[in-house]
Amino acid sequence: MHAVLPGERRLTDPVIDYVRTDFACLYQHQTISEALDAIRNKPPEGQIIYFYVLDKQNRLTGVVPTRRLLLNSPEHRIEDIMFTEVISIPDHASVLEACEYFTFHRLLAFPVVDQDLHLKGIVDVELYTSELSDLERNEGNEELFQLIGMHLADTQHSSPAKAFRIRFPWLIANIAGGILSAFLSGIFAAELKQAVALALFIPVVLALAESVSIQSVSLALQVLRNQKTTLAAVFQRLHAEFATGLMLGSACAICIASVALVWLGEVEVVLCLLGGITGGVAGATVIGSIIPKLLRYFQHEPQVAAGPIALAMTDILTLLIYFSIARWLLG
Repeated sequence: MHAVLPGERRLTDPVIDYVRTDFACLYQHQTISEALDAIRNKPPEGQIIYFYVLDKQNRLTGVVPTRRLLLNSPEHRIEDIMFTEVISIPDHASVLEACEYFTFHRLLAFPVVDQDLHLKGIVDVELYTSELSDLERNEGNEELFQLIGMHLADTQHSSPAKAFRIRFPWLIANIAGGILSAFLSGIFAAELKQAVALALFIPVVLALAESVSIQSVSLALQVLRNQKTTLAAVFQRLHAEFATGLMLGSACAICIASVALVWLGEVEVVLCLLGGITGGVAGATVIGSIIPKLLRYFQHEPQVAAGPIALAMTDILTLLIYFSIARWLLG
């Protein structure tokens, strides 16, 4: 068991413990002139990066950059110049999750809100830079850098040899998945010989499942950054993704199977495509959703590893469904 590092201990702290409450906020019903007068009468003690906009119930509704506030006419209302799409950090997030916001969104500050969008405070880039400074003083900090995702930026400036060492291990998942897929094809060789048309559609069957798997991985990574992951939330997300996968798979299967029916006229192949694509795509959504969460749970970097692992597992599952249906139909 390794010793807990000071930086690691702080990364798991609730971000709400580090928010600043000396921020400048505006109200959406104010004019720019009224907002500036209010700020002059009661200036915030801390530095001003963005002006956050609240409604009458003190809920976060927008953000106004300083330049936009100063360069618009004084009679304009704040609600007319604010950006309504605000990237906020939930108050249950950890410092680690807050650091990920700075890595991925490249903003200088973020508001921290509760579930009702009430503004609890802000965290600015100083939190992020102080965490990196603490990590640099720790000997075993590579794992923590990976948790934040900083090694992704490092690889953009690394030598080819270093980039190879970082990226190749995860490609082993693709290699293993390809070899297992080849073995599966060998196991079902009799069905492929009996209906050669099955082999014609293997690329499109796999491509559809892989595409949906990567979509699910991307959505899961976004959820990991923006929401607290609980067991109930994971199951709810899996259920929703599986339902979406069934609809996507059915729609794709009908399109491909219709072409196969007109082109080849082989009912068995059409049924294999309907079942294989629908099952493969539905399974791909589950795989793409669960892999990033499992990697995060075991403290591996999901942004790097989730894609190769999800693709390999998706290929194996899709081929297994496709070939099993073929064996069942062809006897």
